Order: sequence, then C-alpha cells, then structure tokens
Amino acid sequence: MSNADLADAETLWKSADVLRGQIDAAEYKHVVLGLLFLKYISDSFDARRGELTTELQADGITGPQLESLLENRDEYTAERVFWVPPEARWQNLQNQAARADIATLIDDAILAVERDNPNLKGKLPRDYARRGIAPEKMKGLIDLIADIGFKGDRAKARDTLGRVYEYFLSKFAAAEGKLGGEFFTPRSIVRLLVEMLEPYEGRVYDPCCGSAGMFVQSERFVEAHGGQKTDISIFGQESNPTTWRLAHMNLAIRGIEANLGSQPADSFLRNLHPDLKADYILANPPFNISDWSGKLLADDVRWRYGTPPVGNANYAWIQHFIHHLAPPNGRGGGAAGFVMANGSLSTGSGGEGEIRRRIVEADLVDCIVALPAQLFLTTGIPACLWFLTRDKTGRNFKHGGRNRSGETLFIDARKLGTMQTRTLRVLTGGDDDESMLADGIGDPNFDSDLGRIVYAFRQWRGEPAPEWWDEVQHGKWEYRDIPGFCKVETIAGIGKHGFVLTPGRYVGAELQEDDGEPFAEKYQRLLAELEESFREGERLTGVVRSKLGEVDPNA
Repeated sequence: MSNADLADAETLWKSADVLRGQIDAAEYKHVVLGLLFLKYISDSFDARRGELTTELQADGITGPQLESLLENRDEYTAERVFWVPPEARWQNLQNQAARADIATLIDDAILAVERDNPNLKGKLPRDYARRGIAPEKMKGLIDLIADIGFKGDRAKARDTLGRVYEYFLSKFAAAEGKLGGEFFTPRSIVRLLVEMLEPYEGRVYDPCCGSAGMFVQSERFVEAHGGQKTDISIFGQESNPTTWRLAHMNLAIRGIEANLGSQPADSFLRNLHPDLKADYILANPPFNISDWSGKLLADDVRWRYGTPPVGNANYAWIQHFIHHLAPPNGRGGGAAGFVMANGSLSTGSGGEGEIRRRIVEADLVDCIVALPAQLFLTTGIPACLWFLTRDKTGRNFKHGGRNRSGETLFIDARKLGTMQTRTLRVLTGGDDDESMLADGIGDPNFDSDLGRIVYAFRQWRGEPAPEWWDEVQHGKWEYRDIPGFCKVETIAGIGKHGFVLTPGRYVGAELQEDDGEPFAEKYQRLLAELEESFREGERLTGVVRSKLGEVDPNA
C-alpha cells in the first residue's frame, strides 16, 4: 500500500474508531468491513460502466439503447466485475444516509447483491438493523468510507482495497487483543510460512482459515514469481460464521476463487473436504484447545500416528494436516507449514510424545522454527512453526533441490524481530523496503529477519540461489550450521534427545565475539566487579535492617 493509501486508511481508522462507542471492536469490524466491501464493488461497477459507455458511444450507440446495454448484467460479469443492482449502488445509499432506517436499507442492499451474485449468497454481513447502531453514527461512517476511492484502474483499485482491508483486519485484531482476533495471523508470520513453502502451483488448503490471509499471501507469492493466480486452487474451512464471511469478502475483493465449503463448519467434526489431498497446507490453528470433541473422534481415520488426548487438540491438528497432504507430485507439493504452541515440541502427556516420535520416525518433519515472543496479538503462549513434507528427495522442487532424507533443520529465531509497539514484535522482511519488489512482495531482503530464516532453509534444501544473489555482497550460497541459530540433525540424533523438537536443544549457544581482552585480565576484572557487587549488597542489607529496626510495631 502506498504511503498515501496508508495515510488515508489510518485517517479512516481513527475517525471510524471514534464513531464506535455503541458496540465493541469484535462487532464493529463486521460493520466497517461490510461497508468497505459494498463501496468497492460499487466503485468497480461504476468504473466498468464508464468503460462500457465509452465503448458503446464509440460504436454510435446512444439514448435508450445505450441505457439498456449499460444495465446488462453480462457486460459486467464477463469482465469479472460484480453486478450491483440499483438499490445497492453506493451513491444511492449515500444519498439516503440521513434516513432513520439507513441500517435496513443497507441490509436490503446486501440482500440484493447476494441475490444477483449467487457466488456471494449467504457470505456477506446482513444484520445492520439488528445491531441497533444510531442512524447518525451510521451516516457518519458512510460519509467517511465515501472518501476512499476505488475507481479508475480496476487492478489498482482491487489492490488498494485489499491492502486497506488487510490494514483494517490488523487494527481490529489489535483492538480485540486476547479477547478475540483469531481471524487474523500477523502478516510477517504468513509471509514466512509462504516464503518457505513456496506454493508455485497446486492445491492450497487451510482448514482453519480465519479471514483467509494465508490464501491472499499465497496468491501474491505466485504473481510475484511470474505466475497466475489460477496456478493455485484454494480450499479452506472456518467454523466461526462471521469470520467465514470475512474470508469470503477478503477473497472476493481480490478476485480470488476459493472453495470454503457451503457453510461454516468445524474441521474435526465436519470435514468439508474429506478426500482432499493438498499440495500445500498453511494454517494457524487455535492453540491448546481442550473442547475439540476428542471423545467423539477416538477412532477417526486421521489419527494414523496415535489418538490425540481429549484435553488438547494440538496433535489432532497436526495429524489432520498430515492426513490431507498429497503424495509427491513433482511440483514441490505434499508439504505443510503451520503455527503451533511451543509445548507441542516437547510434551509427553496424553500420548503426545509417542505420536511425535512416530511422526519423526516417518521422516515427515522437514524443519522446526522457534519464534520470538510477542508476535501474536491474540496469545502470549510461545509459538513455533512446523514444516512437514512427504518428499525429501528434492526432485519435486520447481528449481531443483538435494536429497535430505533422514534430516531435519532446526532454526532458533527467538532473538529476531523488532518491537513495533510496547507489546507487539514484528519480523522484518515483509514490507516496503524490506523485500526485493515494491509493496512488500518478492523475496525478502537477505539481511532481514525473514531473509535469514528463509535463505537458511532454501540453502539447506539445496535450492539454487535466486538471480539477484551476489556472492560478493551476500556471501557464498551454501548452507552451514550456525551456532545459536540453525543446525541439521538426523532422526537418530533427535531420538537421542527423546524426540523432543525444541530447536534450542540442537543449535547450541551463539558464538561470542572475542573482544581482545586476555582471559587472565578479564578474570581478575570480573572477579573484582563481583566482589564489589557483594559488598554493595551487604551494605544495602544493613540499611534495610536498620530501617526495619526503627519501625514501632505498636504504633
């Protein structure tokens, strides 16, 4: 998003947030994002109408015939533009924004859009009247959103709204904090998963897709590397009805087609894609969920490596991902990357340690990344990334790779990241000026946080260097163990650690730079500093005791 777009979005956010008042962020986001969607499809419709007017007039068509053709639905849908019926067009709504029943008019407009666009049926928020928002607040919000322009070049308008939408999702997630926000995975984490999995083509699946950020970033990856969004097919599922609608809007504004099921559903109890074998799985499932209906699924076909404990869904998610992984297909597929609680790396309770041992011995674990703290808005639980694959031969990579059978790469990234706010950390490499292409797409810069992780992974997999890699500037393109950061281990070596997958166990301590001070001198200096600290501690202890002695307990 350009600086101007970002400034507009920030202004809109601050202004809209002032209007919130009556309802909390969890509710308010659906109000704002639904109106943003309406504004975008209306602007896109108007832009196509303008193009069509010019085309028809150039052919000498005017008057009633022109007006009739301008209202021909096929002239819009053929150009992948949503048909917007007259009652749902933004100008019509804005002209009536002062009416006391404006919320009902918006509901009717959304119903009309769904009626005339079957692929949107049941997928848009249609409960503005029920929320009881004061008409003057609704008018204020409509007037604010009216200032965002999505007219002109449709591709540019789509990208602008996409980034505004993503910006708003992140702001709402921050506003909700630990009380909600499961619909949003921080952009830097999504970028890291996508850059490591490299989904060039095939079926992409997320069984807990939230607002569909994984899919959006996958599509951006494909286009950044010269492909088409049609090179990937998207399958997903989401149990929360309002979040499911957010995902549909998020994809629709970008023109991304996806199969998220006919309705919201729980992936454990009602798997909407039971026969799907995905080339790539990207996910951020909810951590440590205890009420996942494990008792009802004790004999499920997905538990190939052991029945997960009924009190924690982590290994149910992991085995769900494995179950849906495609066999080697020659395109780089059959790989999964997902976020998981750190406890999954070492727990032995409820049979989880035994399940993990079987997964490791099946040679499915490709890489484990320990993440720094404070990356997530919704949880303080330490997190990590798992990468699983059915094919370690390297034959299925788009640009080739080496055979790493029997190996797992451990990366300890806990010291990376930059504090964006007092409570939130971000990984560099996913925004403007941090990646090889504009607007935060393309390969991350080699010295960014994402770059350090991604290129260690690609080097270990034996992938060729990217075209822009300059060995004089960036060093030799080859993998090497770096103490304190990354280390390759064999299955046997992991077994010696009891099949615990915590990267810190393997990468060792970071090498300390020699400061040039002789050890004998350093020892004496440090000893003197320690003695001084002891003396100061004793002095302070005496002061405290003296003060306590002056206190009269009977006063």
